[in-house]
Amino acid sequence: MTDVTASPKAGGQDYAHGISFNEALLVWLRVAILSFGGPAGQIAVMHRILVEEKNWISEGRFLHALNYCMLLPGPEAQQLATYIGWLLHRTVGGIVAGGLFILPGVIAIMGLSYIYAAYGNVGFVEALFFGLKAAVLAIVIQAVVRVGKRALGNTIMIAIAAIAFIAIFFFGAPFPLIIIAAGLIGFVGARLGRPEFAAVEHGGKSTAAIDSMLGGAVPDHVRANPSRTLRVAAVWLTLWLVPVFALIVGLGSDDVFSQIAIFFSKMAMVTFGGAYAVLAYVAQQAANYYHWVSPREMLDGLGMAETTPGPLIMVVQFVGFMAAFRESSGLSPMLVGTLGGLLATWVTFMPCFLWIFVGAPYIEALRGNKALSGALTAITAAVVGVILNLSIWFALHTLFRHTVPIQDFGFSFDAPVLTSVDLPALALSVAAATAIFRFNVGMLVVLAASCITGVLLRAAGAI
Repeated sequence: MTDVTASPKAGGQDYAHGISFNEALLVWLRVAILSFGGPAGQIAVMHRILVEEKNWISEGRFLHALNYCMLLPGPEAQQLATYIGWLLHRTVGGIVAGGLFILPGVIAIMGLSYIYAAYGNVGFVEALFFGLKAAVLAIVIQAVVRVGKRALGNTIMIAIAAIAFIAIFFFGAPFPLIIIAAGLIGFVGARLGRPEFAAVEHGGKSTAAIDSMLGGAVPDHVRANPSRTLRVAAVWLTLWLVPVFALIVGLGSDDVFSQIAIFFSKMAMVTFGGAYAVLAYVAQQAANYYHWVSPREMLDGLGMAETTPGPLIMVVQFVGFMAAFRESSGLSPMLVGTLGGLLATWVTFMPCFLWIFVGAPYIEALRGNKALSGALTAITAAVVGVILNLSIWFALHTLFRHTVPIQDFGFSFDAPVLTSVDLPALALSVAAATAIFRFNVGMLVVLAASCITGVLLRAAGAI
């Protein structure tokens, strides 16, 4: 374990946490490489490295940032990395943390898109990540247990988490509705003085680097400043929207590049609840409306995104690639496909930086408000239920080859086909969980061993 003892003072533009930018760069690269398993797995990785191992941020502030990111459209794990990177090293830290978080996925999905467009089969490459998925499942479960222990300190919080899980998993309740309801309950409970809604404590570590830095004079970049907010918003809106308008003006609204820019820009503003909540919408529009990909190709793209590092929403790069690849108009299809994939990625993730750099200073300023802290405490409990939902979703699609939708009597969920259980995945997941929970084996060792096992199983014809 590497604990950082931070200076209690932060004057002007000076850092007080003692964490060098180069050290943070290596850690963010490590987080990016290990960001498998969808949002639940990615949050688990960040929690383990930043809270448990490095002690860079306390449990309370980590959950406070996560609550805000869960409220935003877009991939919450990538936004959480951007938020913490911004706390550590200002805007450049946020850009590096958020950018590195998606970089391995950009490279992996682009490479797989080339293979898919040329040969139509990436089965062996997906099998390469088989072992990693099983190990990540164990890491995800560990994260739910750890975060749950700290966030669910009383029966009311447990009840909120349970209701949130039941509502979203079994009944398909809209994610924003769950969060708003939890926030209102917490707000009212705190205003009534109920102790159950007190802010989540920082846990056992009171010397976390960021918290020690912010415990004294607050650095300038963390302070809410309306004039700076307008400047920041102008910069990121320009980076996001100017390319979109330039394509529309230069190529026309019916051109495939303009359609990619418009569609994924709209998607970036409505993807509340993370990737799982929007993948069905993207699949429907891409396959049935725009005819960029077939339903089967969309499933193959989702398989790429699930088995490579980075947010699941990285599937948009595959969709953008295939859309432009098929509309190359005499140019090199691979080159045009590459540009289409990068364009889809740009307009999808650029708004994520906008939401964080504009809103994070105000979210930090709200930490001292008891009523709002109560609302966020209740949201924290609901988020535990949501993470549990994501974990079970990931488990179902890791351990079973087939699921069936249940849509009767108000229920709306996927049930596993028990006869389709993937025995090698189940055995490897149990082994990984045993290593983590029973023998406390390190995450990197478990991931490496699982990956090697997956390759050996493929060579033996077991998967």
